[in-house]
Amino acid sequence: MLIEDLKIWWKQGKQFIPDPELAQVPAPFRGRPELEATDAQTFAQLVEMCPTQAILADPFRIDLGRCLFCGECAQAAPNAVKFTNDHRLASNSRQGLVVEAGKNVPIALDPDLVRKEIQGIFGRSLKLRQISAAGDNAHEAELNACGNVNFDMGRYGIEFVASPRHADGIVITGPISKNMALATKICYDAVPSPKIVVLYGADAISGGIFAQSGGLDRSFLDTVQVDLFVAGNPPHPLSFIQGILDLVRTRTK
Repeated sequence: MLIEDLKIWWKQGKQFIPDPELAQVPAPFRGRPELEATDAQTFAQLVEMCPTQAILADPFRIDLGRCLFCGECAQAAPNAVKFTNDHRLASNSRQGLVVEAGKNVPIALDPDLVRKEIQGIFGRSLKLRQISAAGDNAHEAELNACGNVNFDMGRYGIEFVASPRHADGIVITGPISKNMALATKICYDAVPSPKIVVLYGADAISGGIFAQSGGLDRSFLDTVQVDLFVAGNPPHPLSFIQGILDLVRTRTK
């Protein structure tokens, strides 16, 4: 048995990430896209094939809050769209998730938008309650992976808890269906103040592929301040960990 374990270790390498902040995700992971200006015909083709209207005009850009990261646009127009392996896909502003052609810069948080109490209270310990608001289990599975031995989010004092009464904020997955709208609000109200709100994945950020569905009720989001948007479908665990760390460590003025 020991010999077999050593063979696996030799073949696969370490099964844990020594420092998630320095880790890189290898291909075929699709991270932050880089865009280049293209002709009108190619752009029209990209717009037509995008199922969530994530591709926008004037100028050519992609809204990562809607993007499913399916990669179809990059396959159709490789000279115009290229997905990198940059997993840093979190922003504290909705506009911060819009990638524009010719402006290939990393996605980052805006320090001026971080509430002052976040760093002062949650910088060393953060407990979160996850709400699956009609999620598809893919996003939930990735969040669950954040606490496993590979990513070990708990080393930073960040953990998920079972009760909103024990939480410092909520992480919403899913597009928020009518059946989950009230439950989401009740859970949010049960979290003691001050509290943070995180939208994890395209479904939570924009409704994703379900955005036009009559079965959704996203009015709750009109009543709260969202502190972090994590793009992806689903986002990588490192995207979430890095986004949360950036949020609670960002120096405010």
